[in-house]
Amino acid sequence: MTRPKIRVLVVDDSSFMRKILSDLLSADPGIVVAGTARDGDDALGKIGKLSPDVVTLDIEMPRKDGLATLEEIMRRFPLPVIMVSSLTSEGAQTTLRALSAGAVDFVAKPSGYISLDLDALGRELREKVTAASMARVFRREREETPPGPLRSPLPSSLPPLPAKRPGRPEIVAMAASTGGPRALQSVLSELPGTFPLPIVIVQHMPADFTLSFARRLDSLSPLDVEEGEEGMELRPGLAVVAPGGYHMVVQRKGPSLFVCSLSDAPPVLSVKPSANVLFQSVAEGTDGRAVGVILTGMGRDGAEGAAAMRARGSHIIAESQETCIVYGMPKAAVELGGVDELLPLDSIAEAVVRSVW
Repeated sequence: MTRPKIRVLVVDDSSFMRKILSDLLSADPGIVVAGTARDGDDALGKIGKLSPDVVTLDIEMPRKDGLATLEEIMRRFPLPVIMVSSLTSEGAQTTLRALSAGAVDFVAKPSGYISLDLDALGRELREKVTAASMARVFRREREETPPGPLRSPLPSSLPPLPAKRPGRPEIVAMAASTGGPRALQSVLSELPGTFPLPIVIVQHMPADFTLSFARRLDSLSPLDVEEGEEGMELRPGLAVVAPGGYHMVVQRKGPSLFVCSLSDAPPVLSVKPSANVLFQSVAEGTDGRAVGVILTGMGRDGAEGAAAMRARGSHIIAESQETCIVYGMPKAAVELGGVDELLPLDSIAEAVVRSVW
């Protein structure tokens, strides 16, 4: 059976950008631009008439800006929204607020139209629209986790664990992609400031956004949150976000000392930073004395790394389907046998605490 085309509403106050984005999307035979809108009020009127599957939404618009429009979309008729953001510090901060408010993902456009790399922008935009069309979006009137079972079943047969699990964990490694900023915010904000281990994080995000993301998490969490740097020492209560455009690995420098190291090696599974790279380094550096967490995200990144951690005795927790925006990365990890617990988002922080104390 032929899959229906993905219907997209393009919202931007620039007629030039509306045309560019529409043309880039229409290059995919599986996507059709159902309509365009010049501002937030125009978009809200057309969503009801056109019933798009996905909305691309400019952040900077007159009258009703992208953030206000997004919040109303989430209240009135929640559907997947991809924000279109400028590559500026202010644009990054607003984009992160939009991701917390319910946007599924974002694409970044250079501030000067002449410098637009249309091929790269087109590929990214089409990939993210396709992923967004499969995302689950929840109405934002309340912040509670959508109703569902507390635990999802794991496969009846899992790969065997080491005969004896290693000792107390020394580090927690987390990974997320699509929908990850809000999921990571939820988990980190529920961990105590006295958390006894360092945390290392991969969130698929461009270089210009990870510093703003770390600062936002720092402001919303009892933990200290920083963007990773070469040689940065890891300590209890510190969460380190891998910088966009680099792989981050963990290296042991002493009996109880770990540091971050950054690598400019090629992308792995088309992503950089890579959760697989981070998780593999944690597996080797701690010899299994670690906890791994895989949250919502498109693709398979993290599955092999989680399996490598679990094979050495690490405890692996993954977000279950009922709360994932995109049940891709956790599903891949489950299918590979790399997960011990499959839990809804609001149970993960408690499970992490239970696993390390």
